[in-house]
Amino acid sequence: MAKIAINITTGSLQQNEMIVGIDLGTTNSLVAIIHPESKKPVALKEHNSSSLVPSVIHFGNAGDLVVGNEAKQYLVSDPAHTIFSAKRLMGKTYKDLGDHTASFAYKVIDDEGSLVKVQVDDKFYSPVDLSSLILKELKTQAEHILKTTVSKAVITVPAYFNDAQRQATRDAGRLAGLDVLRIINEPTAASLAYGFGIDKEEVKTIAVYDLGGGTFDISILTINSGIFEVLSTNGDTFLGGDDLDMAIVNFWMSQNNFSGNENEVKQQLRLKAEEAKKYLSGNDIFTAEHNNQKISITKTEFEEIIQPIIEKTISCCANALKDSGLAKKEIDEVIMVGGSTRTPLVKQMVSGFFGKQVNDTVNPDEVVALGAAIQADILAGNTKDLLLLDITPLSLGLETMGGLMDVLLPRNSKIPAKAARQYTTYKDGQSGMKIAVYQGERDMVQDNRQLAAFNLSGIPAMPAGLPKVEVSFLINTDGILVVKAKELRSGIEQAIQVKPQYELTDEDVEKMLLDSMQNAEKDIAHRALVEAKTEAEQLLETTEKFIQKNITGLTAQELNETSLAMQALQLSLQMEDKNLIQTKTEELNNISRPYAERIMDTAISKSMRGESVNKF
Repeated sequence: MAKIAINITTGSLQQNEMIVGIDLGTTNSLVAIIHPESKKPVALKEHNSSSLVPSVIHFGNAGDLVVGNEAKQYLVSDPAHTIFSAKRLMGKTYKDLGDHTASFAYKVIDDEGSLVKVQVDDKFYSPVDLSSLILKELKTQAEHILKTTVSKAVITVPAYFNDAQRQATRDAGRLAGLDVLRIINEPTAASLAYGFGIDKEEVKTIAVYDLGGGTFDISILTINSGIFEVLSTNGDTFLGGDDLDMAIVNFWMSQNNFSGNENEVKQQLRLKAEEAKKYLSGNDIFTAEHNNQKISITKTEFEEIIQPIIEKTISCCANALKDSGLAKKEIDEVIMVGGSTRTPLVKQMVSGFFGKQVNDTVNPDEVVALGAAIQADILAGNTKDLLLLDITPLSLGLETMGGLMDVLLPRNSKIPAKAARQYTTYKDGQSGMKIAVYQGERDMVQDNRQLAAFNLSGIPAMPAGLPKVEVSFLINTDGILVVKAKELRSGIEQAIQVKPQYELTDEDVEKMLLDSMQNAEKDIAHRALVEAKTEAEQLLETTEKFIQKNITGLTAQELNETSLAMQALQLSLQMEDKNLIQTKTEELNNISRPYAERIMDTAISKSMRGESVNKF
């Protein structure tokens, strides 16, 4: 397969320019750079403090706000004004959140299908607004530590983030005063941080298991001569360490009768649960008090309640492995990313699935930001030996006649990527064409997810089949899709940057792959039927027009046989039988072909003699 060339040094960047790498996390966020002396990636922190900045925002009564550790202390004392896990809200509607809304102590607004907003008193904030506040705090802290202005950044996102979520992350950076040069996938960043690809002779296949606070990703990558190529990816944007915490909270709620507001109680217990999760990584029992009530959980109980959650990640691993076309024994390394991978049961189950010891030698909390710093160094022109090739997780295509999905970019296509295909009109004088873009793996667009639709208008009136409309898909380095449609004869053109509709939950999108496999046989049969019906309908329309224009050139017998054949074909369309439709289509073709060729020959002879052939 040909490699995709990426221009990683643009004229607008200078080699000594400071570009930071940012891991905008669900639970914690941090900034990393390439150290000017050691040339190694390092996470920024002041003195002996932690590099982690809690992704928490508190809105005070006087209109002031704080972010990070200072805000975290208000999670219990003022939960309605303290926002956490904003990343989980990125690009989501209220319907997308489903039962997860119960885990938020603050008010999430249901705005009739629009993207969710958070209400704090009489003000409303989008997830982009909230994320920008976290990014602004990271920018401020980085500038304080580095003693220089920070205006450019590389920000990481889960590999399973869709177009809307990636665009929302970029918008949040812009609002924070950052020029976001690249959005890269967290697993790719992590593999960079582990040092893979530095040795130009190294050839390795790596599985990156990334269990963060709110999202899970598994990616299979190959590294050959410094080129990172993602073979497959899978995951869940609503699965992470927060779910382990909530499993503990729900366990305690089922074991005790707590007084007070349920949301406030859950918020207080959530912090205790986070503490318990970490403690049980090295101890057998955790005990604490909540409002003079003793709460406890053993390591055995903890592992029992979180096992179903971890099994979901293992299913994703199996899907990613299948998509990559590799066997478990072909995976050379399994690297662990995200603070939740410190949980012993996680390591045990992942190791058991892949049949080898996992590699967790790099700080799982910092590894993604460190990789982002390396990517930033590449963009600054300081590192030219590495090339990153990510992929699109689902197929992208257009709706064609009969509601069929015509795939232009198959799933797991390397990005950046471009594909184009020509289409034409099916009616005489047709002046417009609807371009409907879909994402998914099923043969019928109704079973896939519509991303966008627009009309290419102004096509000059021409006979059906004569216009040539080229539709091109371009996925840029951030994984954001741009669609263009151009009528090649007239030059009429229109383009759109795809901003997806939000009719499906992440669970629905995740099920697309499974649905495509389970319905493969049915889909193939349905596609064949639709194609047969489409061909038959076009033949009926063409034949009818031909007869109307050339009725005087046909014999009574030809007209009668054609009429009967057309009726038979029309009747077969109602029978939903592909073979019958194809048979009747061929019968009509056999009847009409001889006289169509005879009339065409006559028209050509007249034309050669200089006679008018307008009637034909």
